[in-house]
Amino acid sequence: MKTTEPIAGYDIPAVEAWIRANVPALTPPLVWTRLQGGHSNLTYLIEDASGRKAVIRRPPLGELLPKAHDMQREWALISALGPTPVPVPAAFGFCDDTAVTGARFYIMGHVNGHPLYTAADTRRLVPEQERAKLAHSFIDVLADLHAVDPDAVGLGDLGKKDSYVGRQLKTWYQSWMASIEPAKFDDPRAHSLREFLLEQLPEQGPARIVHGDYGLHNTLTGPDHTIVAVVDWEISTLGDPLADLAYALNQFPDPSDRDRQWGEAPTVLPGFPSRTMLADRYAARTGRDLSRLDYYIGFNRWKTAAIIHGVYARYMAGQKSTEGVDLDNLRRRVSEQLDLAEQAIGRLKQSGASA
Repeated sequence: MKTTEPIAGYDIPAVEAWIRANVPALTPPLVWTRLQGGHSNLTYLIEDASGRKAVIRRPPLGELLPKAHDMQREWALISALGPTPVPVPAAFGFCDDTAVTGARFYIMGHVNGHPLYTAADTRRLVPEQERAKLAHSFIDVLADLHAVDPDAVGLGDLGKKDSYVGRQLKTWYQSWMASIEPAKFDDPRAHSLREFLLEQLPEQGPARIVHGDYGLHNTLTGPDHTIVAVVDWEISTLGDPLADLAYALNQFPDPSDRDRQWGEAPTVLPGFPSRTMLADRYAARTGRDLSRLDYYIGFNRWKTAAIIHGVYARYMAGQKSTEGVDLDNLRRRVSEQLDLAEQAIGRLKQSGASA
């Protein structure tokens, strides 16, 4: 897409003028190419006159929730984490003047890597003999993130430091309760699991940066089949690193799973280590006690059920178009996540790690 063509959300002459004045790494005019993914943010690959590539990112058009699509948060994170072992794109520039193009935006360096969304992506980009290497890199990068002292890198005010899981339980239970009527669907396990999770709430250690959506879809796999960048930091905050770990691990099958349909997840193919093996690697690298890991796995499954329940409710209330949407499958996914939460809590009880 050439710069002479209009692009939704970007006033190209104004943006390029801002880049010319504020981003010495780039020399307009630019060639713009839309990138897929990115949580609906308007994300483009831009290439300058000398062939240097970068990525520009701004929120989607339309009315947004107050804390949604927070470009300043993403910018703060990649800027602060740049000097650390955590791989992030280079921070080129942030524009907080909404008069330029209607919203805040930032520009980061282009990284030669690809997100993995499906098993087809993995088949195409990661040979079977390289998948263990990729998974180890994936978990090591998360361990490196959780080793960063947020105060030491200027991120001490990124979020509240206490009771991350407790606050999440409150938020997503409110969502579940508000969704019952429009969804015309409730499940008693959502309530009983929430009670158990509150009663068994672990004491949180020192707050660390939690990505919030750490997966192969939000990391870039490089040509050497390692993680070369972590992206999409917009919901990152401070909290319990074990909750972040459990979310990441839930994407990997394990022999202890029962009746789990993995579909076309990027980690479903042969060659990947099991969830238990990756947890052991994280524990060895960080020294953290994972004896109550199943608590966090159960919490994440419960939270995912609440999120999907809310989405289902919005469809049922007519707030979103149902064209092409399998509502029955969406409802089944709520029940499946609660099944998995129950399984994790069952393992926790059986291990004797619950109070």
